[in-house]
Amino acid sequence: MTTDSLYEYGHSFQIKIISNLLKPINNSGNNNADFLFQIIDILSPDFFESDANKWIVSKIIEYYHKYLKTPTIDYFKVEMLSVDEVLKESIKENLKEAYKYIVNAVDLDYTKDAFLSFCQNQAVKMAILKSVDLMKKKKYDEIRKVVDDALKFGTNNTDLGYSYENMIEDRILKSPRNKVLPTEWAIINEITDGGAGAGDLVTVIGGPGSGKSWSLVSIGLTALKMGKNVVHFTLELNEKYSAMRYDSKLTGITSQNLKYHLDEVKEKILSNIKGKLIIKYFPTKSVGVSVLKAHLNKLIGTGFEPDLVIVDYADILKSDNPHSSKGGSYIEVGNIYEDLRGMAGEFQVPIWTASQAQRSSTDDDIITGEQVSESYKKIMISDIVISLSRKIQDKLANTARWHVIKNRYGIDGITFPSKFDASTGKIDIFSPDSINGYNTRKEMKNSNELVKKELAEKYKDFQIEAKNKTEIKDDFE
Repeated sequence: MTTDSLYEYGHSFQIKIISNLLKPINNSGNNNADFLFQIIDILSPDFFESDANKWIVSKIIEYYHKYLKTPTIDYFKVEMLSVDEVLKESIKENLKEAYKYIVNAVDLDYTKDAFLSFCQNQAVKMAILKSVDLMKKKKYDEIRKVVDDALKFGTNNTDLGYSYENMIEDRILKSPRNKVLPTEWAIINEITDGGAGAGDLVTVIGGPGSGKSWSLVSIGLTALKMGKNVVHFTLELNEKYSAMRYDSKLTGITSQNLKYHLDEVKEKILSNIKGKLIIKYFPTKSVGVSVLKAHLNKLIGTGFEPDLVIVDYADILKSDNPHSSKGGSYIEVGNIYEDLRGMAGEFQVPIWTASQAQRSSTDDDIITGEQVSESYKKIMISDIVISLSRKIQDKLANTARWHVIKNRYGIDGITFPSKFDASTGKIDIFSPDSINGYNTRKEMKNSNELVKKELAEKYKDFQIEAKNKTEIKDDFE
């Protein structure tokens, strides 16, 4: 339907719409206000042709706004006392017909869908008209929101809420989280109740060169092996190099040597990857979350339904709020993380991202919340926050420390020893009291010896180089 009223659809059609608005009981025995709830913001008596229908619809709207329910016949009887006799007779006839259709009509679902489509068109029309004024004022962000809300009209407001006392077994016996995707690390899955779920925002915090991007690749690859669709947004590495990190992680071959093992790479991908991966590059600080959402919608329009979204990384996104920069980086970064978590909820997927720790953290054994750079709101907004610490000694020993800063679904404040090979992205995370955890912690303690050995080798090379330069100089003299 594209017209501004229902006149051309006839009397019977309009009565059946009123029947849908009046249906008092649904299959579960609760008041059936769902349909009315969907369209209440756009519903107008002026859509209808006769004065009687306009009166009935106006009373339905009035009753719903006051009681959040569909009205009863007794309500109409009382309200009709103040109506003149001619209109009263028309109202009675139309109500009688509407209640009869509730029981006998077989096409009420069709008329409901058709009227919902009509209301959606009206919402879009109103958004376009409103956008004209906003465009004159150059409020483009508001235009985007108005149009987005109009396009979503009637699709996301049917849930009246969770009935606490009626859903006891549902929440106790079934997991309250949806679409939970595990990581490749059993100990992380254990403390996060299975991993990250729909609507969750997980942030990995680490210093420069700590391996944050590798950890995100690990998350993506695990999902791909499970047959899930992954969208990987990158704002640093280009698309090809990001893809090569997946190749290295999958095969254990360093990126510079992949070209020598092309057949092996192909075989590994064909035999292990069951899902689909889309990698999309945007230049640093060039886009905000709204552009990421638009790209996801574009992918969904092609039939690609994402199960996991990775953003590498959130700190270098641009804020969609044009006024946030006036409040400094704290406000700006906080807005970005709020928008990211909102995107996770809107698309019902987990989102993993990374964040930079303060520069001084490169010398710390454990990175805590106090070393988060720019905005503590990152921690406040994220559902799970894990830090990654790799000092110089750790890079030489291929070790690392993972510290759980925040965890909505389990314990936090715990640190896990890890083996971390940054040449191929091979990461193992161990329980502190396991044999592997004990041995890894022992290697960390001995890593100072590796540093001394490395420095000694460099000093030896320096002495040899200096000696050679002296000999060459003597020859020329």
